[in-house]
Amino acid sequence: MIEKMKFISITGPKADIDRVVNTYLSKYEIHLENALSELTSVANLSPFLEVNPYRESLTAAKNFCSELEALPAVSPKEISIEEALSIVEEVQNEAKRYKEEKASLEAEHANMVESLKIIRHFKNIDFDISTILNFKFIHLRFGRIEKRYFQNFQNYIYENLDTLFFKCEEDEEYVYGVYFVPGREAQRIHAVYSSMHFERIFLPDCYTGTGKEAFQQLDSRHKEIHAALDANKAGWSKYLSDNNQRLVSAKAAIEKYSSNFDVRRLAACTPGESKVFFILCGWMSEKDALAFQNDIKDDTQIFCLMGNNGEEIVQQPPTKLKNPKLFKPFEMYVKMYGLPAYGEMDPTWFVAITYSFIFGAMFGDVGQGLLLFIGGFLLYHFKKIDLAGIISCAGFFSTIFGFLFGSIFGFEDVIPALWLRPMNAMMTVPFIGKLNTVFIVAIGFGMGIILLCMIFNIINAWRSKDMEKTWFDTNSVAGLVFYGSAVVSIGLILSGRSLPGTAVLCVMFLLPLLVIFFKEPLTNLAEKKAEVMPKQKGMFIVQGIFEMFEVLLSYFSNTLSFVRIGAFAVSHAAMMEVVLMLAGAESGSPNILVVVLGNLFVCGMEGLIVGIQVLRLEYYEIFSRFYKGTGRRFEPFRSK
Repeated sequence: MIEKMKFISITGPKADIDRVVNTYLSKYEIHLENALSELTSVANLSPFLEVNPYRESLTAAKNFCSELEALPAVSPKEISIEEALSIVEEVQNEAKRYKEEKASLEAEHANMVESLKIIRHFKNIDFDISTILNFKFIHLRFGRIEKRYFQNFQNYIYENLDTLFFKCEEDEEYVYGVYFVPGREAQRIHAVYSSMHFERIFLPDCYTGTGKEAFQQLDSRHKEIHAALDANKAGWSKYLSDNNQRLVSAKAAIEKYSSNFDVRRLAACTPGESKVFFILCGWMSEKDALAFQNDIKDDTQIFCLMGNNGEEIVQQPPTKLKNPKLFKPFEMYVKMYGLPAYGEMDPTWFVAITYSFIFGAMFGDVGQGLLLFIGGFLLYHFKKIDLAGIISCAGFFSTIFGFLFGSIFGFEDVIPALWLRPMNAMMTVPFIGKLNTVFIVAIGFGMGIILLCMIFNIINAWRSKDMEKTWFDTNSVAGLVFYGSAVVSIGLILSGRSLPGTAVLCVMFLLPLLVIFFKEPLTNLAEKKAEVMPKQKGMFIVQGIFEMFEVLLSYFSNTLSFVRIGAFAVSHAAMMEVVLMLAGAESGSPNILVVVLGNLFVCGMEGLIVGIQVLRLEYYEIFSRFYKGTGRRFEPFRSK
């Protein structure tokens, strides 16, 4: 069912809004609306303009708490807002220190990697590198040269130049080294080396000792930086772990005050300079609204006006579902389709009954039904999974139909069938011949469901004062008369009784179809509109003919769609018969492993398919006839 809502308007001194929110509104669930948008008839209202002072601290607290996901969850403790802000500031300062230390280490690490990358190729130099780099009369350059050019250089040029090339290292492609030249010949010899594709590598002045010593020093410092980075990360993690409780408590406190402060965005202020009042408005359940009024009756600072029939209310009331625990899991299916509008019928109970019943008829087996019932119940009880609750209810009805069909884990010779065997039960239908009984029953059940859905549609349309959908539409009174007449006629034929006279049949069939055909003019006439018939009458007739064809076809196809209930009941029995055949049940000693695996396979695969097919029936054959699902979700600014 849908809880009855009351629209309330709360007024008090502007400076008193925090007290009102913390003292009163925090106790109840209230769906707040924008006061400026709702109270359009009240003149000279202005928005409540204040910046939330808790927003930055809340963002920081959330970011810190997101890093606590790997730690065990803790419950927040009640602390003051001042203490909460102090905790966040303390953690921010500590985070800044760790962050600055990490940034410094990472910058040094990047330089260290680059220095190691350079000196690695020259670590065989057995001279003090800082001394070499400070030569005054001899020029030198570190670098590399491709092997093919180096061989030509050695064979044809090297002996004729005043230079010394010291080879340090070589790989598959390059020779690394350093060459020395006298200062007076430097420019010319540099040009020769460049012509041989010598690539210069610049060495910074940070190296001390020989190449090997410099490499070892840098490598040692590189490892120290890595260890420092790991220590930095571990230290921050330990700090968060040690302050886990404080952080969670601070976040909860700031979140509460920030949420309270954000109420200002939806509030309006009355004009004035000295005495300014706030106005908050929203929706409460009738029970909470009465309790709230009783709670504030002795408070002289605030005033509350309750009612939901005023013309100044713009938004339709939000929808808050309240169903028994047995039906509550099925709210998931309703919400997937769309919440019912306020004043519309809540179909949760109807979905719960029809879904479970149809599933049981399509999947009738005592053993497999009990598995679904018990497994779903345990999952729902411990994990609170809505789908598990639905499976449990469906399994219960599967068990009932299992007894009616006399089937337990596919064996049909263990218990007697209290009703019939789906594969064997046949009946004679006039003009058609023999048909499976479950098919006929499924169609009859579908007809009853369609008629019931039409009645629901008429009730919903009557509540919303929709003339066309109440009297003249496909699922209105006219549609109910036509389809109900068809159902009665089919029942008379199957029972071998004679049909009513021609005049009665015309009233039963032709009159409702004519009403549906002329639904638009009839609606205009009933609503006393100036223009009854559309201007383009030829187009109206052509469109009406095609719509009538579609209407008749939809009645027929929607009815036949329920045949799937009987089809799956038969197919389930057939699949289990195949499983038992593979297990060798005919010999009297079936293979237990094959029986178990076969039952699990059928229970999983066919259970999934049947569940989807039943949901399809609910959405396309049932919901589409009476349910809109255009409601707004009830969203309290703070849950209880």
